[in-house]
Amino acid sequence: MSDSSRAVFISYASQDADAARRICEALRAAGIEVWLDQSELRGGDAWDQKIRAQIQDCALFIPVISANTAQRPEGYFRLEWSLADQRTQRISRTKTFIVPVSVDQTPLAGADVPESFARVQWTRLPGGATPPGFAQRVATLLGASAPVAPGAALAAAAVPGAPARSARARWALIAAAVAVLIVAVLIAVRPWRLLAEGPHAAAQSAAAVPAGAAAALPAVSEKSVAVLPFTDMSERHDQEYFSDGLAEELIDALAKVPQLRVPARTSSFSFKGKAVTVGEIARALGVSHVLEGSVRKSGDHMRITAQLIRADDGFHLWSQTYDRDVRDVFAVQDDIARAVAGELKLALMSVGSLAGARTSNIEAHNLYLQAQYRVARDTVPDLEQAVPLYREALRLDPNYAAAWAALGYCYTRRAANGLETTGVAFREASASATRAIGLDPQLPEGYLALAVAKMQYQLDWAGGIEALEKVMKLDPNNALGEQILGHLTGGTGRMSDAIGHFRRSVDLDPLNLLHRKYLGRALHYARRTDEAESLLRAAIAENVTFPGLHYELGRTLLLKGDAKGALSAFEAETDPSWRSFGLPLGYFANHRTPEARAALKALTAKSTGSEFQVAETYGFFGDTGQAFVWLDRAVTLHDPGIIWLRRDALLPGIQADPRYSALLARVGMPPVPQDD
Repeated sequence: MSDSSRAVFISYASQDADAARRICEALRAAGIEVWLDQSELRGGDAWDQKIRAQIQDCALFIPVISANTAQRPEGYFRLEWSLADQRTQRISRTKTFIVPVSVDQTPLAGADVPESFARVQWTRLPGGATPPGFAQRVATLLGASAPVAPGAALAAAAVPGAPARSARARWALIAAAVAVLIVAVLIAVRPWRLLAEGPHAAAQSAAAVPAGAAAALPAVSEKSVAVLPFTDMSERHDQEYFSDGLAEELIDALAKVPQLRVPARTSSFSFKGKAVTVGEIARALGVSHVLEGSVRKSGDHMRITAQLIRADDGFHLWSQTYDRDVRDVFAVQDDIARAVAGELKLALMSVGSLAGARTSNIEAHNLYLQAQYRVARDTVPDLEQAVPLYREALRLDPNYAAAWAALGYCYTRRAANGLETTGVAFREASASATRAIGLDPQLPEGYLALAVAKMQYQLDWAGGIEALEKVMKLDPNNALGEQILGHLTGGTGRMSDAIGHFRRSVDLDPLNLLHRKYLGRALHYARRTDEAESLLRAAIAENVTFPGLHYELGRTLLLKGDAKGALSAFEAETDPSWRSFGLPLGYFANHRTPEARAALKALTAKSTGSEFQVAETYGFFGDTGQAFVWLDRAVTLHDPGIIWLRRDALLPGIQADPRYSALLARVGMPPVPQDD
């Protein structure tokens, strides 16, 4: 090299050698000096010493990032990256030194790169294909001029500041042509346990990208974006709760934008820590854009980097780095939400709807985020720790509406996990939700917690529906609200309407297998057994260990008359509770009566919280008297399964009994509509 101080160093993993070579050749063709070890190292060179010297002297450092680098915990390229990262500490932040290039669509969240790489904008050069516009940008950064071919501005849409509209228009034409071709070819040729499983179980729904995720992008709305969990780049990596909370609050803010589709937290966060590309994520979630970023928090200072990426071509539409005081986090969230909405040509609703739920006490907000992080984990120890965190946040700011609403939801989760089953949890949930609503009537989460308390503890079905209707009016994209509304509607109204709510919850949170499981159950109750079986088998194919899927499949097969298939499904259930619910049914249907009786005895021995399942089993066995005994217990002990009292196919033998009508009246349920 003639002048290493004006040279570019390209660092890459050996698997990306071809892509690195293409980038190198394109830059050299533009007259730019490039250091690439394949061509510059000669026999006798002190390899390690020379590379260290070049990294210390070069003008720009280009790390080639890919799924290959993300999947390799060790490699010489990581030493090169570390040396470049160390050098950034001596360079002014106004000077560009790191120019990250991704040769596929690896997202920032799963890239495993130094913090200095994450806080600057990336350029996507798929396979190393390098447009003249990129060479022009590098030359500009070097303070030189490089020959650029005519039309280079069109090819440089991945470069910050370069016009992307023409390139996007070409993609639109290609997509339209493909769509026409596709059309041409087609022409030619435990009852409800929402609160017993919750977000922890739902998070298991995407242990891997669903089958078919590598296929071509489906036709999706341009007005759609997935917010990935922000990467914790803090020195001690102890701010995951903060980075997760930032992303979750952005999801909430963007979900309130009219006409914008934003997948819910469970689906977007299911890719956390996985080496998947932006394109794969977008295909799985059915979105056209992805928002990703990183957080580095130290004491009262934070650095937040965010970037909005088009999924089809990897173009960066917008990126920004914020160096702010922690107390400015809400302002940063609003800025990011406005920028995303602006790029997608949508109007962001007034952030005033969020302001009332917030707090001016940054320590209260920090405690709130820690509590939210634990509730999302949804284990008994985490739920035990969450309550005092919420309480301390509310001691610091008694008017913190979001914390009151979250505390109410936390209490419903505690009851679902077997804590405070005497009714204390639901009384606390109702009181906390009511306080949240009083502080901020525009906060949907308050009504959500109140709806659960009314439904499961008070048996106030109409009050629950009223609260949920307020949720959906305030937040039309609330997937959990749609799911709970599906249960209430199916239990007290028309099954066809309930199926619509469940389908909507799946659309809003497509990788949440809990939502899909309940859609399968709704189809089962509507006697649409072929649809239910197909949906449940597809869900099982994505995660064979997800709790309750085999149980629901077994119930559907029982309804279809396939006793052997039903027993096989029950036996394949890996969750002990759901398996214990299914085995008595499967054995009885296959005339294995002694085993069925033994399984029922085992179930009744551990019946706390499962009273409705025991009643179902006695009903299926034809023991109407015991079925009513256990239904009475289910009502007294607030078993949530009672919502399906009118629909359960395992209980048809009791519906002619006079006690059945009396029980419906006791719990305030109307009879099933004649035309449903």
